[in-house]
Parts: sequence; structure tokens; C-alpha cells
Amino acid sequence: MVAKKLTLGFSPCPNDTFTFYPLVHNLVDTGGLVCLERLEDIETLNRLALAGALDISKVSYHAFGHIREEYALLRSGSALGRGCGPLLIASEKCDPQTLRGKSIAVPGRYTTALLLLQLFDPELENFIIMPFNEIMDAVLNGTVDAGLIIHESRFTYHGFGLHKLLDLGEWWEQETGLPLPLGGIVARRSLGTETVVAIERALLGAVEYARSSPDEAARYIGEHAQEMRPDVCAAHIALYVNDFSTDLGDEGVQAIERLLQLAEQAKIIPPSSAPLFMT
Repeated sequence: MVAKKLTLGFSPCPNDTFTFYPLVHNLVDTGGLVCLERLEDIETLNRLALAGALDISKVSYHAFGHIREEYALLRSGSALGRGCGPLLIASEKCDPQTLRGKSIAVPGRYTTALLLLQLFDPELENFIIMPFNEIMDAVLNGTVDAGLIIHESRFTYHGFGLHKLLDLGEWWEQETGLPLPLGGIVARRSLGTETVVAIERALLGAVEYARSSPDEAARYIGEHAQEMRPDVCAAHIALYVNDFSTDLGDEGVQAIERLLQLAEQAKIIPPSSAPLFMT
């Protein structure tokens, strides 16, 4: 039997490399699937999925709102939880509403971080898109008035004398009472139900393996992480890999549906009647 080769996109961030290490190193049963890894930053992955260039990929839930007709969500592998939201930072403390008309660096057009900021205040609109790991420097040197930070930056910004203006995770939880959906794993619907079921089973196995053997992927994580400090990598994984990563469950699904509903109502994403899942 010839193995079926599928392109698999995920980011070099510690939570993704931690999660996918067992899958790309053949440590779990893949049901005859061979995953060809492609590591890119989250906004590049979003745009690749928008172009239909990947079979399986990590994407922002914002991006997922644009590709629901072509891609189905998988129940494992998501970054979703509480206390994990993007942070709006600046060199001086101020009310976020005073940033209307001012420049805000954001980590991508299709990131959930930007979607949340747009939902928080639709009058914030002067967004400067740049790689997430360049945002703090842009705030520090005055290139932008504020920055929206994600990933490892949320653990290190205070060490640079920057100030948190808003925690969008806290805002979301106060508004909805739900955990915050940041990113999920999607598979192309055209692969067919049988293949998507096999992918979902393999991904669940990978998450369970990674969580049961947390130290095994340390070298792989370190080879790809933007932030090499082990304590920051460990904090990153602990925050973004949790029970929702194993299975979204009813609460996770409710949170995703609520986010997409609000984005549709704000006309940020197009409406869709496609079901979230294929299985």
C-alpha cells in the first residue's frame, strides 16, 4: 500500500512544535498517512490556507472564518483557553480608546488577535502589519504608537519597560464567559471523510503523546523557537496546550461558534452555512 502524502503546516512556536513533534517523527499511528511538515509564522499559514495551498494546517480562527467552505476544523490541536489573550502594549500607559487614528502594529491581517481588537473597538483602524517578533522593537523605537503582541512576547514585554494597555483575553472572557479561541487545526474537505477521520485520529494521538511525554520534544522545540529561554518556552506550552488541545469539547465549540458569529455580525468575515466539522 502506497502511503498518502499530505502537506502539514504549523508554526515554529513552542506549542505547535510540542504538539506536532510526535506526528512528524512517526511516534504515533498515522493510519498510513505521511505528513510533510512546513513551518511558517501564523500569518503565512493563514495566507497559505486562504490560497488552498496546504492539506492540513494550523490557522487563526479569524482566518478559519474565511475558509470554512474549503476546510473543516479538527477537534484536537487547538490553542484555546483562559488567560491566554493577545496584549495591547505601548511605551506609556494610556486608555486604548486614545489610540483611535494612531498606528498599531499587529501580527497579521487574518490573526485572531486583530479580529479581537476590531471587535473590542471598531474605530481602531490604523493597523501596521508586521511579523509578531518585530512588534516590540517597533513600539520601543517609536515606529508605531502601540503594538498587539502574541506568542512568546506576552511573557517578555515587561522586561523591556513596555506597558500593558489591554488584555483581549480578559475582555473576551468578561464579555462572553467563554474560553478564548485563538487558533485551530483544519483539513481540506476535499480530502474526503475517511482521510479526515484518519488525520483527526493521528492528531489526537500526537497531542496525547506530547502531553504524556512533555520533555521528549525539547530539542525540536528549541531548534525552532524564536525565544530560546527554556522557562519562556515552558510557560508558552503550559498556557497554550491544555485540555482543549486534546479535545475542544462542548465549551470549546461554543466559544468558536460565538467568535465566528460576532465576526460575521461585524462583517469582518463572510457568512457560511458549512458545518465546523466533517465528522
